Amino acid sequence: MHDVRTRIRVNGDQTISGIAPPEVPPGEHEITIIVTPASAGQPPKKPFDVNDLPVVDLGPWPKEVSLRREDIYDDDGR
Repeated sequence: MHDVRTRIRVNGDQTISGIAPPEVPPGEHEITIIVTPASAGQPPKKPFDVNDLPVVDLGPWPKEVSLRREDIYDDDGR
């Protein structure tokens, strides 16, 4: 017997879903579930803000770059 750690989800109807690691063979197994408080292992979630993403300024586009569809694709549109 050995410990296997994975994450599961308990749905509102009390069903359990998740993915077992590769070392767990197919079949029926007896498990023990340890429930830890949500704040114990996860930092509080803050809302996503696009302004928090890093900004990389590569300068202006070169004048010879053309982004016209006709210049990017062949005659067959690919």
